[in-house]
Amino acid sequence: MNIKINNKTTETFASDLRELAKELGLPERGVAMALGGQMVQRDAWAATSLRDGDSVIIIKAVCGG
Repeated sequence: MNIKINNKTTETFASDLRELAKELGLPERGVAMALGGQMVQRDAWAATSLRDGDSVIIIKAVCGG
């Protein structure tokens, strides 16, 4: 299916946000995801299904000084 990740169309075989995180190789910590403009808690990623055309925003925490 095709979804938008950070406004870029991407093909994925993931059926939920947890699978998408694995597919993209996202780290265990320091990542937040929103689906359709709504933040999704990490413990709900596995229960949050993806559908063709969905829009996902991925935010990665960055340390700096």
